[in-house]
Amino acid sequence: MGPQRLPLLVAALAGCLLPARGCVICDPKVVEALNSLQTDYLPGHLEAKRHKNVMQRVKQAVKDFQDLPIDEDSYMGVVDEATLEKASWSLLKDLKRITDSDVKAFCPNKCGLMLQPLIWCSTCQKQVHSCRKSRSCGERKVKVHQMEDMILDCELNWHKVSQGLTDYSFYRVWKNNSETLISKGKEPTLTKTMVSPKDAGTYRCELGTVQSTPATIIHFHVTVLPKRIVEETPSPNTETQDETAPGEVTLDRPQTSTTFQSQSLEPVKALRHRLVGLLIGAIAVLIAGVVTA
Repeated sequence: MGPQRLPLLVAALAGCLLPARGCVICDPKVVEALNSLQTDYLPGHLEAKRHKNVMQRVKQAVKDFQDLPIDEDSYMGVVDEATLEKASWSLLKDLKRITDSDVKAFCPNKCGLMLQPLIWCSTCQKQVHSCRKSRSCGERKVKVHQMEDMILDCELNWHKVSQGLTDYSFYRVWKNNSETLISKGKEPTLTKTMVSPKDAGTYRCELGTVQSTPATIIHFHVTVLPKRIVEETPSPNTETQDETAPGEVTLDRPQTSTTFQSQSLEPVKALRHRLVGLLIGAIAVLIAGVVTA
């Protein structure tokens, strides 16, 4: 928000007060809203050196309505609580609408070179304004585990609304300060898959402009950590020796002496039953022969 917008803000607030009349400054909610305008809204929409001037004009515009009569015959410099509440609500509603409008400030970039299209009110002509600040936009520390993907993001929030930007260039910076160009293009990110310890080090991202000067410069300090250790848990469908059902015998488990004994007695019992059957059959044949004779 530039200095030419100061009258617009004061006029907008004065417009909010037209239906309010008289004593709105007596409402604590109005005082609180004006304080919030100064501490919360203006820092993100106006240069700090202009805050005091704006707030003085806004508060004076509010106080000036103390001396305006509601009508020629009834104004006595006083107001009842119901009227004050109604007038204050009208002011606070319109004031909130202003602060919630999220009007973008002039030169919202905190660093770098931004080419911002603006409309000059005197001529209604659109021109590109150069918002020049420090081209260095700081350093960022990036930590990534070995065999994972490294992503370096060079985009700032005002890049998409700035004009005259060209390509993002990523460089690998070596210990002797020499650089190697890794990638160049419209994508603001650099992705390196399955990093190894040799990928650790310093990288530099530079965003170019049509003016042949960089818009922003960001340095990345990459640290490659050891590979993550993933603990393997046994599958729930895997059977262990302790999970063998009763009566079952596993192949790798030695058989007990009781098992061998039971297995050795089974053939003896089968032979005994067979001999008994043959004896009974022979007796039956003998009896049949005697009866026939």
